Amino acid sequence: MTDDRRGQREIFADYDGQTIVVYQAYGDPIADAALEAGRFVPPFSLGRMTWIKPSFLWMMGRCGWARKAGQTRVFAVRITREGWEEALSEAVLSDPDPRVYPDPEAWSAALRAARVRVQWDPERSLRGGKLEHRSIQVGLGRGIVEDYVERWLVELTEITSRVKRIRDLLAAGEVEQARRQLPSERRYPVSEHIAARLGM
Repeated sequence: MTDDRRGQREIFADYDGQTIVVYQAYGDPIADAALEAGRFVPPFSLGRMTWIKPSFLWMMGRCGWARKAGQTRVFAVRITREGWEEALSEAVLSDPDPRVYPDPEAWSAALRAARVRVQWDPERSLRGGKLEHRSIQVGLGRGIVEDYVERWLVELTEITSRVKRIRDLLAAGEVEQARRQLPSERRYPVSEHIAARLGM
């Protein structure tokens, strides 16, 4: 994983020409059903917001390296870049950044109507500490979650064993070995329109 992350708000991800990997973590009921179907099916809900994150280490901070209740199964979800950018192009920031929304009332109205929300949270180090630069979370709400499941999803891979392997290496003090197990992430290019929309 590269450490070249000088920008305060930039997207780093594992991606290729057509797809990008985002991470999610669930408990056994959703995870088992998803693995059997090869996609997200009930009890996964299309009626509630689902958050996707392209940063592996941020996801590890969120799920406690697969130890938090309801987040013991970690998935790498490969989706189309077209879908990812479709989501970003209509996203509204969860916080009223005055550089993006000079009118707080306009921001509030936009947020209420938004199908997609974006949060910029402190990125995490391998040891779990908060870093200065920010990592993106994308919340897919009612009306677009179905696109994520039905149109954008290319491949669903459980990576819980990899997560536990890295976790065990860290616990044993084998930090460099753990670091070599991390997925490769690099700066993801976005259009000027998306960059402005996301306050990048």
